[in-house]
Amino acid sequence: MLNELRNRLRQSPQKPAASPTTASEATSHEREQLAWEEAVPLNNYSTRTQLNPLEVEWREKVYEQLLKVMDLSLLDSLEPSEATKQIREICLRLLDDHSAPISVASRQLIIKQITDEVLGLGPLEPLLADSTVSDILINGAKSVYVERFGKLQRTDVCFRDDAHLLNIIDRIVSALGRRIDESSPLVDARLKDGSRVNAIIPPLAIDGPSMSIRRFAVDLLNTESLIERGTLTAAIALVLKAIVRGRMNVLVSGGTGTGKTTMLNVLSSFIPHNERIVTIEDSAELQLQQPHVVRLETRPPNIEGRGEVNQRELVRNSLRMRPDRIVIGEVRGSEALDMLAAMNTGHDGSLTTIHANTPRDALGRIENMVAMTGATFPIKALRQQIASAIDVVVQLERQEDGKRRLVSVQEINGMEGEIITMTEIFTFERRGIGEHGEVLGDYKPTGMVPAFRDVLAKRGIELPLNLFRPEWMEGQ
Repeated sequence: MLNELRNRLRQSPQKPAASPTTASEATSHEREQLAWEEAVPLNNYSTRTQLNPLEVEWREKVYEQLLKVMDLSLLDSLEPSEATKQIREICLRLLDDHSAPISVASRQLIIKQITDEVLGLGPLEPLLADSTVSDILINGAKSVYVERFGKLQRTDVCFRDDAHLLNIIDRIVSALGRRIDESSPLVDARLKDGSRVNAIIPPLAIDGPSMSIRRFAVDLLNTESLIERGTLTAAIALVLKAIVRGRMNVLVSGGTGTGKTTMLNVLSSFIPHNERIVTIEDSAELQLQQPHVVRLETRPPNIEGRGEVNQRELVRNSLRMRPDRIVIGEVRGSEALDMLAAMNTGHDGSLTTIHANTPRDALGRIENMVAMTGATFPIKALRQQIASAIDVVVQLERQEDGKRRLVSVQEINGMEGEIITMTEIFTFERRGIGEHGEVLGDYKPTGMVPAFRDVLAKRGIELPLNLFRPEWMEGQ
């Protein structure tokens, strides 16, 4: 019976003869495509550094001649400005000697590209020079994307071939005493300006070498700039400042690229200048402005697989350095256990970040990280440790319009049975999407007065009660 029904459903119905009735019925089923169904256009980003085939031919010819007439090994002993000057003079002379049929503007562009190839990172230099580019994503020699203002854009930048891209990657990692080859096909590195680099090559990368560069923010953001960008409000900024000044332990949570490190920089700027701060990071990105800062960074294993120093060892060592504050760039492994121990043993005012989609997920991830150490805690005891160690969770989110927003501030109250209880103090309430794709919404207090308000008041930090009162409560 069931098989017979399935066979009937599979059979295509016979089309009846065309008639006015069936035609009108057919058109009634047709509909216009909804706005959200339309494909999102991918904008292109032009560096305006592309050459025509003739100019490319002359660039390669001059570059080959330059390698023959100039000893590039001597460039390391010269100042960058002097090295640039010498390369420029030689390239100009070579172009003149060959009477190259190229305009003055094109000659300048050719010389710039040759200089970038010799002294810099080749085709990537125009992208690195653009302060609006926050991420550079290279998916093989002919596919380069950037992130600008929170949105991905395809660029006109390309490499000659995979060998050219491999040469650039090798130039980055070899400067740090690292290597990348078939036996070690992936590597984390850092550029001179502090930008983070991750590279992976064949055989692990199927379509050719791949590299991502997370740009280092040169311009330090402060609370005023975050308020202008719509990341948070003045009321939330004041509460966060009080939390840090009052030595509460803060966990900044969010996904990749949501601005966790930026928020950590802003929060750490509230730490008084008379305190000793120890920072611990995988890749040094924090830019603290206080005078008394000790910066620690992990070390990967060497070529022989030895000499690795991980975050857990640095956290343990930091406890012996008499810190007033411990700032951990990101907890991602077994160091979570030592972080909890530090927060629970008098090191108040610690700050750190974690990858998680919600504040509740952030606490769950910490549980998982502690489990990675092999420690066999009863689940209730572990959650009590977490609840007593962390006071506030700040949740960040990068939304569809490319803006990074603080979407929730939650206080950890304690335990009820085996569950950690949390109270949301501020939230970002979404209303929808605007005409131009922008996210519509408002930051609102939930009406819950946090327990830490009384704690801060005893430490001389008063927070007005109306900060936590929503509009509908003002009339009551």
